[in-house]
Amino acid sequence: MKKNGIINADISRVLSYMGHTDTLAVGDCGLPIPDETERIDLALKLGVPSFMEVLREVEKEMKIEKVVLAEEIREQNPAVLKEILELVEQMDTACQVEYVSHAELKARTKSCRAVIRTGETTPYANIILQSACLF
Repeated sequence: MKKNGIINADISRVLSYMGHTDTLAVGDCGLPIPDETERIDLALKLGVPSFMEVLREVEKEMKIEKVVLAEEIREQNPAVLKEILELVEQMDTACQVEYVSHAELKARTKSCRAVIRTGETTPYANIILQSACLF
């Protein structure tokens, strides 16, 4: 049994399989997940767990070189955007931030290793994380 870190078996497995430039998404409870993409559903009830709670734990175990956000988050959810950008600034390596339309973000989830569904209920609380190289 794992002693610390993410104990969810599916998240742990996906993170272990990821290589450089592979992607993983973390989304709110309304983000549509393509049938061909693995769904890791953590949503317990509305708001639980929160998007930021899950994102912070994933970031602790994943080296990230780029994040992709929906343009709409800037106006529709500035509070969560602020938290995301603060987290990006605290990462141990430089991380690029890319903004795309929400429609484009949803389309990109098709190529993600998995989408982690949270209980988040605020708008546009979705992110795609691109894995960096460890060396």
